[in-house]
Amino acid sequence: MPEQIERIAIVGLGILGSQIAIQAACHGYRVAGFDEMPDAFDQANQFIFASIEAQQMFPVMGLEGWREGLGRVKLTDDLEDAVSRADLVIEAVPERLDLKREVFAKLDAMAPAQAILASNSSSIPISRIESATARPGQCMNLHFYFPALGIHLVDVMAGGQPDARVVDACVDWVRSIGCLPIRLHKETFAFCLNRMQHAARREALHMWANGSVDLADMDRAWMVWTKMPFGPFGMMDQVGLDVVYNVEMNYYEETKDPRFLPPDALKEMIDRGELGAKSGKGFYDYPNPDYKRPWFLSGKKPG
Repeated sequence: MPEQIERIAIVGLGILGSQIAIQAACHGYRVAGFDEMPDAFDQANQFIFASIEAQQMFPVMGLEGWREGLGRVKLTDDLEDAVSRADLVIEAVPERLDLKREVFAKLDAMAPAQAILASNSSSIPISRIESATARPGQCMNLHFYFPALGIHLVDVMAGGQPDARVVDACVDWVRSIGCLPIRLHKETFAFCLNRMQHAARREALHMWANGSVDLADMDRAWMVWTKMPFGPFGMMDQVGLDVVYNVEMNYYEETKDPRFLPPDALKEMIDRGELGAKSGKGFYDYPNPDYKRPWFLSGKKPG
């Protein structure tokens, strides 16, 4: 492992990968970002700033600090250039085990031998990825939530060959970028908060799909109870319904429990291109979803 973490590389500059890059840059780290799509970082940041405006939730360092961090991320179209000097590489590609293993094999070949390789997967334990490398003890799960909206939580979990020094270094690094590490002492599929969220999300999706309760009423109930600015369906729209579907399928593949199969109605939405906030339509219409309107909690829509 590196003596000190100074250089960070982010591989995959979608909505979360871009946030991780900016969060690290805001705290003085030298950050390189790579994505196969040349405009991925710009597209992600358009979505991120639209989310900040719509939710009126802000990064912990403030909006101006966030913008300054954005400008410090060095973008490159060459994967080896991004990772060849990194102390910590964080993969943030789509939630597919085969793809993540393919990426980790490349990172293992290109990154310095002492570098820590981490995955931002929202459900897949690193033990299923680390064998694609020759450094399993230096592979970690570092799962970020949504730091641009002040949700600055990070699941920290080791794999099948844990190295306590690597875990401690990752916990310290997470704290150094203004985030709160949630340390998992045993390998847990889908980690901590996501595991808790899944129970609510699974029940909400099935109640919606079988017509038991209107989705807006479920979101209202959640918002009144928790005081959060969105409910399960608003949150799923923010995450992306394609991502939600893949995560739910990962739960099913993990357990083979038919209760965990996402409803067909969710897949039908995805097939229609209704992916949530990023496509302009999901469970709600964007950029001005009903759950942000003053009348929403009362349930009495004007007119």
